Amino acid sequence: MKLSRNIFLRKAAPITLIALLFFAVLPSQPAFAQTETDSVYMEVDEMPLPKGGMDGWNSYLGKNMKYPTAAREAKVEGTVVVSFVVLENGEVSTVEILRGIGKGCDEEVLRLVEESPKWTPGKKDGEVVKTRMRLPVRFKL
Repeated sequence: MKLSRNIFLRKAAPITLIALLFFAVLPSQPAFAQTETDSVYMEVDEMPLPKGGMDGWNSYLGKNMKYPTAAREAKVEGTVVVSFVVLENGEVSTVEILRGIGKGCDEEVLRLVEESPKWTPGKKDGEVVKTRMRLPVRFKL
């Protein structure tokens, strides 16, 4: 019984993936980060959105996320928090893990964000701007 259950879990049961998309400003941070050539905003009037909104993001994760074998075997569950910048053209850059859970999950989230379709960029005072985002992605067996 245990063997057939393991085969079922590996091959037939869908991996439960819950992605929570929220936009949070890190405490004690200015509304933008100034560089020599341009600014990256953390607070904007219109936040960037993934292609298709939340439904589109969840669909993208469902089709493309692979629960790492090492994490599955170690029964690792939890939330990976990733930070990235959505550029004026909707591309994603400067992707980094803020909080990881290991066993390949962090790398999988980096891959998914880096390969994600273009986003609708954020706007500040009616102008398209670079926006820093923070995204939690939950892994659950």
